[in-house]
Amino acid sequence: MWNKVQDTVKFLQEKGITTPDYGIILGTGLGNLVDKISVELTIPYEEIPNFPVSTVAGHSGQLIFGTIGDKKVIAMRGRFHYYEGWTMEQTVFPVRVMKYLGVENLIVSNASGGVNPAFKVGDIMLITDHINFIPEHPLRGGNDDRFGPRFVDMHEPYSYKMIAKMEKIAAKMDVTLQKGIYLALQGPTFETPAEYRMVKLVGADAVGMSTVPEVIVAKHMGMTCFGISVITDLGVEGIVEEVSHEEVQKVAKVAEKIVGKLVEEFVKA
Repeated sequence: MWNKVQDTVKFLQEKGITTPDYGIILGTGLGNLVDKISVELTIPYEEIPNFPVSTVAGHSGQLIFGTIGDKKVIAMRGRFHYYEGWTMEQTVFPVRVMKYLGVENLIVSNASGGVNPAFKVGDIMLITDHINFIPEHPLRGGNDDRFGPRFVDMHEPYSYKMIAKMEKIAAKMDVTLQKGIYLALQGPTFETPAEYRMVKLVGADAVGMSTVPEVIVAKHMGMTCFGISVITDLGVEGIVEEVSHEEVQKVAKVAEKIVGKLVEEFVKA
């Protein structure tokens, strides 16, 4: 893994990517947030050594480098999921690469199902914590101390300071935000009514199929993380309805203009 990461970092540096201030991972239906970036470089994943290729609709599969305000950013337009068949090592590989390109601050976004009865479809939730129910851990196996310690402190997976900063920005923009705990399941099936109830009972507010492995690996390497979920469907008892990937994308597309502006102001600030 170490040699693969360094090879990929060298390739991207030779392409012109230099010490980004922020790394951004764009989830389902949120890929057009790159419109907020003054793009200097776009590289398809298939051209990047050791990178997997995204297979999910709504995930374009491009690495974007540019600026927001005076900050350099590198954005993944499309992420990798464990349910696609990638190993966990492959799933989190880009986060390792971001770290060694110089990224210290990681912003993650996703589409998720809300189980909090106070939520509604289209809400934007700041992730305050997470629960990992994916049946594979990204740090399982031998630990390479060059990446980080064997046992990782996870008392603050999502930066309290960044959450407070985003809340102030949203208040100035008159945008209402929710806050909550995100639970990750393997997927790719959407949850049954019983599974939605389980998610609620164990203490989560939203459920999805990504994000948590990436944040665990980022924390392993000492990165600071901030996460946003768009609530694209509801799994609230009594109103669990049919859901499809197309509907999830549609709701995310509506929300992405607001999320894009929030992230833009966040990075500028």
